[in-house]
Amino acid sequence: MDVVVDLGMCQGYGNCVAAAPDFFDLDDSGQVLLLKGTAKTEAEQAAVRDAIPVCPMSAIRLGE
Repeated sequence: MDVVVDLGMCQGYGNCVAAAPDFFDLDDSGQVLLLKGTAKTEAEQAAVRDAIPVCPMSAIRLGE
């Protein structure tokens, strides 16, 4: 599954980084960096699913 981040909505809270550090990081300006664009395994998909509800801006989703 593809990992999709709406950069226009991201406010740099960093909750996604705490939930799924293999997928997300923050750059120097506090904008999210998507480290992996695809969650291939069940464990990877679970990590991204854990990050989705902790984003206060709802900027993360899984696509097909």
